[in-house]
Amino acid sequence: MNESEEKLSSQELKKAKIRERYKGINPEEIEVIPAMPQIRLDDPDRVQRVAVYARVSTDDPNQTSSYELQKNHYQDVVNSHMNWVLVDIYADEGISGTSLKHRDAFIRMINDCKDGKIDLIITKSVSRFARNVVDCIKHVRDLAALTPPVAVLFETENIYTLNPNSEMSLSFISTLAQEESHTKSEIMNASIEMRFKRGIFLTPPLLGYDRDDDGNLIINEEEARTVRLIFFMYLYGFSTKEIAEELTLLKRRTKKGNTTWSSGTILNVLQNERHCGDILARKTFTPNFLDHKSKKNNQDRNQYHKKDHHEPIISREDFIAVQKLISNAKYGTKDLMPKLNVISDGSLKGYVLVNTRWSAFTANDYLQACISQLDPDDNSDSPVKVNSGDFDLRGFEVARSQFFTTLGKVFLTFSFRKIRFSSECVRKLDSPYVEFLIHPYEHILAIRPCNKDSKNSLQWSKKSDGKTVPKDVSGSAYLPTLFELFGWNPDLKYKLTGTKKDSYLFFDLSDTEVFIPSSKLDKNNPTGTVVAYPKDWVQNFGDEYYKTKTSTEVNYTTSPTEITYKTDDALENCTSPEDLIKNINGIKETLYERNTTQ
Repeated sequence: MNESEEKLSSQELKKAKIRERYKGINPEEIEVIPAMPQIRLDDPDRVQRVAVYARVSTDDPNQTSSYELQKNHYQDVVNSHMNWVLVDIYADEGISGTSLKHRDAFIRMINDCKDGKIDLIITKSVSRFARNVVDCIKHVRDLAALTPPVAVLFETENIYTLNPNSEMSLSFISTLAQEESHTKSEIMNASIEMRFKRGIFLTPPLLGYDRDDDGNLIINEEEARTVRLIFFMYLYGFSTKEIAEELTLLKRRTKKGNTTWSSGTILNVLQNERHCGDILARKTFTPNFLDHKSKKNNQDRNQYHKKDHHEPIISREDFIAVQKLISNAKYGTKDLMPKLNVISDGSLKGYVLVNTRWSAFTANDYLQACISQLDPDDNSDSPVKVNSGDFDLRGFEVARSQFFTTLGKVFLTFSFRKIRFSSECVRKLDSPYVEFLIHPYEHILAIRPCNKDSKNSLQWSKKSDGKTVPKDVSGSAYLPTLFELFGWNPDLKYKLTGTKKDSYLFFDLSDTEVFIPSSKLDKNNPTGTVVAYPKDWVQNFGDEYYKTKTSTEVNYTTSPTEITYKTDDALENCTSPEDLIKNINGIKETLYERNTTQ
């Protein structure tokens, strides 16, 4: 017998053994232990502990009748079955069915099922139980897996979930219920959009205002005193915590009637544009109709702004000034009137002091402040004259220091959030605190020593083991503005090499080395950094000799004159400090007298 015949014979033998094994044995030799009977809805011999779940989706008083009818109906249903015992009626009123959020009665019912207190749940329909397919199927499966299992009876659809064939029907119907909610959500959003386009805005309760029969906001003078006091105190320099403590002491009431105030409540009042007569509609939106989580609207949806919609309690100038103060509070600035100072004379004419603690100044503010002091008849670019007998070095260049070692050099590195200085920088000026000055038009950054108490001071050095070493300087308030001003990429780092002239360090922002992460150039090379240089460096080695010589001969020791550049009418025209304290004291006095007489 050859190899193939042996293989075939072996396979036939295996098949014969399998056939013999599956003939089985005599059934009379097997003892069958019967399974417990399946739980039936209409089992007359089994007492079932029944829970009723009822829900209406809004808390409108008109829905109360529907709510009560559901409860009364199912009380009658349970009473009509002799072997049914009512455990409780679990009812959620004014709650959506697309999410379990705030459905306290539903969650309590599920927990009671897990604790073995319930055998059967009865509800009107799948949509009453849940409009979310995932939630519906999950809870039905979890209840069926309990010991003993808990059934759900959906009356309208006649679905009993312990029936093995129920899940397909339940999945289909719950999908329809979810899609119905989706459709209603889309219709509601479209309706709101149409209202806003026509200037028909929602007017929820707001401190300082009542609503007339047409929904218009009408000033409530008693509450308006509280609003004015909040704004005036914040403008004067009080923190939200201090304002909250003062209002609690004065026993002033929130819109909800509470007499205990918090910083969050004060901040909500300060940020509500309706207090200055405007309306901004759709500050938040709900991206997912299933979870109902609201999200801040960062131009994800249309917004609608209407000026002078109603009578204001606070002037628009005061409101804008407050918003700027709030946006800058995280940088520790408490100045009522932040200033942008520019030098008006001398060699530093046109240089603007960088306000390191106020983020609201824009790149254009710095540029306009500089231009305001520039002389249109400046002849700094006039031809160089060489005296008789001197070497004529026109056409010669002073080579850039970047072409040589950086050891012992003055340089700094900018990133979007901080600045790092070389040791030579701090050694040259020998001062722990410095100020930044910038010439946006010529792209020059200057650094000079200053006192700690200077409004724009930055600590750039510290003592370590008896030595003065550089300290990284954070710049969240002003660096984004500088990056915008110079057209820099926030994702990159920029290295500047500078020189010392008198008591200043100067850095030319046009001579910048750029550090680019390798990953931005090649996705297959995620580590490392590439150093890039300006394209025009290919054409030259540095600045012209006479340009460099002229700049080194300039005297920077004379104290320059600083003037304030007016950048924002709102900050200039808001209530003066004198009027603020007068108004604050006047309102407080009135409120204290009222509390005393009550």
